[in-house]
Amino acid sequence: MNSETISPEQSDKMRELLCALQNDLLATIIRERSVAQERALHAVAEVTPADTIYQIDKISEHAILGWFEAHWPKEWPVEIVMEGLEERGPFTFPTVDVSQTKFKCILDPIDGTRGIMYDKRSAWTLAGIAPQLGEANRLSDIFVAAMTELPTTKQWRADQFSVVHGEAIHAESINVLTGARQPLGATPSQSTGLEHGFATLCRFLPAGLELHSQIEAELWRRILPGREADLAIFCDQYITTGGQLYEIMMGRDRFIADVRPWVFAELGLETSLTCHPYDICVWPLAEAVGVIVEDPVSRAPIHGKLDTVSPVGWAAYANAGLRDLIAPHLQQILRDFCPSAARVCNPVLR
Repeated sequence: MNSETISPEQSDKMRELLCALQNDLLATIIRERSVAQERALHAVAEVTPADTIYQIDKISEHAILGWFEAHWPKEWPVEIVMEGLEERGPFTFPTVDVSQTKFKCILDPIDGTRGIMYDKRSAWTLAGIAPQLGEANRLSDIFVAAMTELPTTKQWRADQFSVVHGEAIHAESINVLTGARQPLGATPSQSTGLEHGFATLCRFLPAGLELHSQIEAELWRRILPGREADLAIFCDQYITTGGQLYEIMMGRDRFIADVRPWVFAELGLETSLTCHPYDICVWPLAEAVGVIVEDPVSRAPIHGKLDTVSPVGWAAYANAGLRDLIAPHLQQILRDFCPSAARVCNPVLR
């Protein structure tokens, strides 16, 4: 089965199912954190090949698996791809051999764990569905996607987005106190310049910090030469890929790039601290409102494996004018500063 053989009604039903799953997870997180000790939520539960799993992640994992058991249609057998399940082997609902599944659902239960577990900033729950193609599955196969905000304790609102690829986006704000919903607009910036706006290269941790900074400084120098002293371009290190896409979808950011795979490969750093396919699985949402998401080296659509460990690099532009301004410079800089990585590390195509 491929996405072309799935009816529009089936696709929309899957979109609604992902929203229902995320509604349940939102309610679970709000309920559990109201009774849990703060210390318990940010305790390390385990370390997997994909990431460090905190206690708040385990809460979400149990909620998601329970939801699938109770609500996923048995006539649509699905493989679940999610960090924390790697050692169990292929995980399916209902329990069948993975060769009998029709779909693959890739999930990030909490994207932005570090921010939400300290109540600093919203996290997001992310999900995408692709037809089951086994090892051949790529991010580009995703045809249904949804993401829902997991707000801090002082927030009354959570935003939710969902889409069937190629169709109009569904966007709502949810009052977490009353459950009321309101339509939500999402319009990326139409500015074709960067000054007095937010534009970010992700560099969340000390690993590769110096090379990241060199790449960013060179990017601004090439785009606006001679302006280093008074250049007003603002950086927002929001530690969640879903949240970063949200900011650019809503017109708050103009450009974001995550080039960690190339930087780490160039430096010979063996680390899992990169973007993974489950972090960027909601790319169809950004595309649906006009944001351009691509591989900054090949300038092709992102095409990473649907697994929990492959590194994925990406760049997002609020509009075509910004892509024309930035992308050629970023592409050449990565080839100049990460020559060995740019030749052999194409994280979205391997």
